[in-house]
Amino acid sequence: MTSAVFFSFITSLFICMALIPPLQLNAGRWSFMDLPGERKVHANPIPRIGGIAFGFAALLSIFFWVPQDPVIAPVLVSASIILGFGIWDDRANLNYRVKLVGQLLAVFVVVAIGHIRFEQIPFFYEEEAPVWLTVPLTVVFLVGASNAVNLSDGLDGLAGGLAFLSFAGTAYLAYLSRDLTVLVLASGFLGGLLGFLRYNTYPARIFMGDAGSQLLGFSMGVLVLLLNDPARAPFPGAIGLLVLGLPFLDTLAVMGQRLAKGRSPFIGDRNHVHHKLLGLGLSHYEAVIVIYAIQAVMVGLAYLLRWQSDALILTMYAAFALAMFTLFVATERRRALSSVSSNGRVLSDTKLARAGLWLSEMAPRFLAVVVPLFLVFNVFLPGRVPMDVGYAALSLFGIVIAGMWFMPQYRAHFVRGGLYVGAAFLMYMGEQSGVPDIWPIYVTQNTLLALIAILVLLSMRFSRGNRFQTTPLDYLMVFFALIVPLLPEMRADMPTLSILAAKLIVLYFSFELLLHTFVDRVKQFGFLSLWILFGLGVRAWL
Repeated sequence: MTSAVFFSFITSLFICMALIPPLQLNAGRWSFMDLPGERKVHANPIPRIGGIAFGFAALLSIFFWVPQDPVIAPVLVSASIILGFGIWDDRANLNYRVKLVGQLLAVFVVVAIGHIRFEQIPFFYEEEAPVWLTVPLTVVFLVGASNAVNLSDGLDGLAGGLAFLSFAGTAYLAYLSRDLTVLVLASGFLGGLLGFLRYNTYPARIFMGDAGSQLLGFSMGVLVLLLNDPARAPFPGAIGLLVLGLPFLDTLAVMGQRLAKGRSPFIGDRNHVHHKLLGLGLSHYEAVIVIYAIQAVMVGLAYLLRWQSDALILTMYAAFALAMFTLFVATERRRALSSVSSNGRVLSDTKLARAGLWLSEMAPRFLAVVVPLFLVFNVFLPGRVPMDVGYAALSLFGIVIAGMWFMPQYRAHFVRGGLYVGAAFLMYMGEQSGVPDIWPIYVTQNTLLALIAILVLLSMRFSRGNRFQTTPLDYLMVFFALIVPLLPEMRADMPTLSILAAKLIVLYFSFELLLHTFVDRVKQFGFLSLWILFGLGVRAWL
């Protein structure tokens, strides 16, 4: 179970990171550019190719690693339909009627061929809800979910981060119910989203476009339907509302507000949650973090209420929604009565300033020594490297070395991909091969990792200028580093995932910081990634 989940995640991550640079380069030629407009916050054209990258990455990864299940074929076909119509829309700006045709076609495949629909409905106490009720409800739900993420995609990193939290919550619920199919499906999207978000957080270099937002919303809806099936999961039917979280709630609220004012619910405006937060004086950066926090609370409620009744879940959902929007209204009124004051913090202590200057220079330098030593050390740790990992490592070795030499303008991308995937292989093999049972080695490994974490924090805290700036994605990853090891009910075959998640997040932070700080040493870091991949490949044959 662990292997399928891990490889679904890491394959999707690598494919997404490999696709983004060439798509970004050709976005203008292929007419995939998002132009500035009245309802948009960006001032310059930005490539709209993120959805293509993580969409193909997730679907390909799922195709390779998902277990045999009758629902897989219709899910992949319907998701491909949504992705295809979304790509068409990103290039040609389709009429909403054509978009709806694509969404209904995908829903038809799911419902009529895959037989995926609501199996239980809140307050409907018969053993099985009638088809005449569940099918129309499923159609409306999936179309609504497809558009919910699309409507929430208003700030850099917003829709992708919200979807990441929802897929993470879905994955954990699937893990608790021992549903490997849903777990691998969610893991494939998590990997692709992680690769995309590094390019999409503020200030964004790429957007996901309708191809990405509609695919995410539709896929989240399908996974919620699978969790709704009592044969797969024992959770109450209303739990899906909390898993979908803020995008679905925001869409319902905005459409209700438009109808109340006698306007069409499908004509866009600036009344979404992120618009309200920006109107309250929050910066782009702060608004995204606040919305991430709200989404995390809603997904957390899905876990806490997973054994409760539909009535309690819906009551909590309504209370949560009422409290959130009451807060927005109260804050907006308060803002109308008082002006927003800007305040800054000036560092006046000369000794502290000097210490900060020293740390801003020395912490990254120490990091540039400790990280390579840690990775080289770990190449020799795995007791046995499986042949499939060896083949994958050697294949990636060839891709990275070819990219570094023949496409030097994309050298940093290839190096980053090699480091990300190579480090993931190292940490995974170390946890699987009995290293935790060898106490001196395990203590040494974790001591070095703790030192790396401290150096990363010092480097980020005292970084000068734009050398390395934290983003909402960084806070999202820190959240997972803190939460994942504490998740309860972990079975004996899964504890490595919690430890692995924390270790990889620390290492990925260190890679990003080093690549931003030492831009002239990309080739040296490339040799490090090649060493890791080559070492794993050779060890598989020994």
